Amino acid sequence: MPHVIVKLWPGKSEQQKQKLADGVTEVVMASLGYGEESVSVSLEEVAPRDWTGKAFKPDIINGPGKLYKKPGYKPL
Repeated sequence: MPHVIVKLWPGKSEQQKQKLADGVTEVVMASLGYGEESVSVSLEEVAPRDWTGKAFKPDIINGPGKLYKKPGYKPL
């Protein structure tokens, strides 16, 4: 039962967020062979001023062995 958490800056419309969740769901289904009923996706908005402390450090820097796609930016 995959559950995907996406952290992103605020400011995207509900339509954009739903499109992202739908796309993530499709990729999980195609990549892992799960049915739609098994996949859940949540979006967590993190303010730019909080990004380093709430996303970059805990999830990217301090998440050894969990990060499969590294970003191409440096923290603020």
